[in-house]
Amino acid sequence: MTRQSLQLAVILGSVRQGRFGPTVGNWFVRQARERDNLTVDLIDLAEVALPMTLPAFGAQPAPEALLALHDLTPRLSAADAFVVVTPEYNHSFPAALKNLVDWHHEQWHAKPVGFVSYGGISGGLRAVEALRLVFAELHAVTVRETVSFHDAWRQFDAEGTPLSPDGCNRAAGSLLDQLTWWAHALRDAKALVPYLG
Repeated sequence: MTRQSLQLAVILGSVRQGRFGPTVGNWFVRQARERDNLTVDLIDLAEVALPMTLPAFGAQPAPEALLALHDLTPRLSAADAFVVVTPEYNHSFPAALKNLVDWHHEQWHAKPVGFVSYGGISGGLRAVEALRLVFAELHAVTVRETVSFHDAWRQFDAEGTPLSPDGCNRAAGSLLDQLTWWAHALRDAKALVPYLG
């Protein structure tokens, strides 16, 4: 049976100056784009002017927030699945990433989320564990397989290619296999019965 293509949003979570995130994120996007059943949209939070101040409950967002949301929210809504690329800051994930999550709600419902993390000795895995709790609250399904780069700055060459690609390419393949299975299963289920979040 031929399956319809899936829309994958890859979210680059770090906005720090001099960040390493684009190296990791662009590598993963190349891995995902090798699959003919995925259409990939890279959402770089450094390019999103989303305010850190949320409106009061029931209030209209400020004009600058509406402008940012006008472009961003439809991209999240259109996604069948997400992959979050995140470093670890103080045993957790970046504030810009939490801000993106908090500005949205139903866009995450009944969709799978995978993680690609990077950092020092922990490889960003503590950020991933914290994010799993956040996405569970938003009715998303996080997949077990992850990609993690320990001492990430030593794992890539100057062109952004992993120095030892076999392990990370295999991990990316496992992550994408699980993610696409869940994306199809959840999309098919929602087509039969709308999700009641």
